[in-house]
Amino acid sequence: MSSIFDQDLPRTEANFAVLSPLSFIKRTAEVYPEYPAIIHGFGDQAIRYNWETMYKRCKQFASALNNIGVGKGDTVAALLPNIPAMVEAHFAVPMVGAVLNTMNTRLDPKTIAYMLDHGEAGTILVDTEFSATMQKALELRQNKKPVNVIDVVDPIFEGPHNTIGSVTYEDFISKGDPDFNWQLPNDEWDAIALNYTSGTTGNPKGVVYHHRGAALAAISNILEWDMPHHATYLWTLPLFHCNGWCFAWAVAARAGINVCLRRIDPKLIFQAMREHNVDHYCGAPIVHNMLVNAPSELKEGVPEGVKVMVAGAAPPESMIEGMEQMGFNMLHVYGLTETYGPATVCAKYGSWDSLDISERARLNSRQGVTYHLQREIAVMDENMNHVPADGKTMGEIMFRGNIVMKGYLKNPEATKESLAKGWFHSGDLAVMDPDGYIKIMDRNKDIIISGGENISSIEVEDIIYRHPDVLAVAVVAKDHERWGETPCAFVELKEGANTTEQEIIDHCRSRLASFKVPTSVVFCELPKTATGKIQKFELRKIANASTV
Repeated sequence: MSSIFDQDLPRTEANFAVLSPLSFIKRTAEVYPEYPAIIHGFGDQAIRYNWETMYKRCKQFASALNNIGVGKGDTVAALLPNIPAMVEAHFAVPMVGAVLNTMNTRLDPKTIAYMLDHGEAGTILVDTEFSATMQKALELRQNKKPVNVIDVVDPIFEGPHNTIGSVTYEDFISKGDPDFNWQLPNDEWDAIALNYTSGTTGNPKGVVYHHRGAALAAISNILEWDMPHHATYLWTLPLFHCNGWCFAWAVAARAGINVCLRRIDPKLIFQAMREHNVDHYCGAPIVHNMLVNAPSELKEGVPEGVKVMVAGAAPPESMIEGMEQMGFNMLHVYGLTETYGPATVCAKYGSWDSLDISERARLNSRQGVTYHLQREIAVMDENMNHVPADGKTMGEIMFRGNIVMKGYLKNPEATKESLAKGWFHSGDLAVMDPDGYIKIMDRNKDIIISGGENISSIEVEDIIYRHPDVLAVAVVAKDHERWGETPCAFVELKEGANTTEQEIIDHCRSRLASFKVPTSVVFCELPKTATGKIQKFELRKIANASTV
């Protein structure tokens, strides 16, 4: 039934516009045209664009795509590191209504070929560092329909530039119109990006983002971080990962500076912080741990007050303490590919500052509360009932609202299952604390069941992280004849450390119930994704091989 407020009050172009992050770059280019937008490299050799130039380049890129027939619903794939072309693609591709599919640069050709076929990419951007990988992927495709390959030649890259396409990126966009009259989508539900999950148990699933979600995720990032005008953001987080947690769009909204970085290297990160006065960056705990444990001479002259956003795993106490010693301000967030990256935040209270480091670490390690523009999070049992906020009863983390994916591409069954009963089912097991903050206990697949008892791998990892010689750790289930499963710890030590297996076991035994103590410890460099996440599925294979 309509009310009096619906009568003669129509929705028109005058009082309604779709939400899209494309609006951000247009406004910033108009309001702050001379402010810096891109820095790539160091010293006199650095590439620099202001927002006026950046916007014109994006419009040229969009126009050039339009000239070769790329339009609404078409997929444009990108195999690129964090370089200017990758930032520009986040605006230019959706300007013509197309969908950007950013690909992990560490993927093998077979997986890339699957994604190209599944996503039906007709145009591909490829950095020359990854030309050989892409060439093999193109040969492995099942769909032999011709594709447009655009070679991106980054002058910062010191290796060989092996092109495989018919045109380079700069030549391609030079043919476009810098005054191209792009339009916002007619529907904010239109797809803007396609991101593939890790695919550890089969082919990766294609997660589809829409314009509305991308815009609201970007704004939420700004609100949670109190991100100021003209922030200087360092791209340590790969732009191919959940579209860089939507920060390409957030930086545009704040008229900030994108400081590009081809690879994760503590020396380059600290150099960028000093030279470009970086004040914000994101990453998984392993990335921050690299900085904490870097040689002290690399940290000299680094600006204080750098804001750090961490996600991917709970930050260990040693990392929090190390961040504080460097004068960095850390914020813990949590999310998944299906939630555009971060969708909860461990909102900090000022009163926590007076607590000791162990208690601060405990409080900051939680996944927290819902993002501003997400609707709701909950921890529910198998019957979709909210678990009691007692910090003990486990359930599954669920999301609903603005920052949840459109669905899985060409996979209606998985979409229906993951969005069942009005909630997105994350697969992460957690408890709800009495203050309303959630804390992950484990992934469903990472729970270790030993003698009928559930063991949280995260709990065991947290204890091992407290050992002063440990740089990184992952605990997985190892098959056991008597108990079914027992914990197996894979430990990466700090440089120069020579801790033994028995010392790690004794360290755990003094702090954990006996059934939770690892029965074996393996010292090695942990396998990681390009975003710094530890690949537990690889470790499970090793743990259950006869050699361990």
